Amino acid sequence: MIHPARLVRTIPPALLLLALAWAVPAPAADPASDYRVEVSKKGLGKEAVITKGDKEWFMMIEVTPENTVIIRQEKHKDVFLVDESETHDRAMTADEVNAAIDAFVSGVTTQGKLKKK
Repeated sequence: MIHPARLVRTIPPALLLLALAWAVPAPAADPASDYRVEVSKKGLGKEAVITKGDKEWFMMIEVTPENTVIIRQEKHKDVFLVDESETHDRAMTADEVNAAIDAFVSGVTTQGKLKKK
């Protein structure tokens, strides 16, 4: 049997550092990063659902060749705080859909971080 001190001397330093990094516990999670974000494709549009605890934010962008419908909802438990929709008389491009979904997700998660300060 190899003595543990001798074993450490035979392990390459880079591998030893990697092993030590795995052994160190991860820092506590930032409460503002406790969001669960799910983005999925829906036809030509997209849908985003963000949850944190009892709160849920939802955005769906439905694109047809003639128009675009955007639905936004925010609810706490079973109570809707926001429930709105808008219709645009043209189809949004894929880049516009992506930008709108990204802005929505960023806005919700940034809003939570700002409240913590």
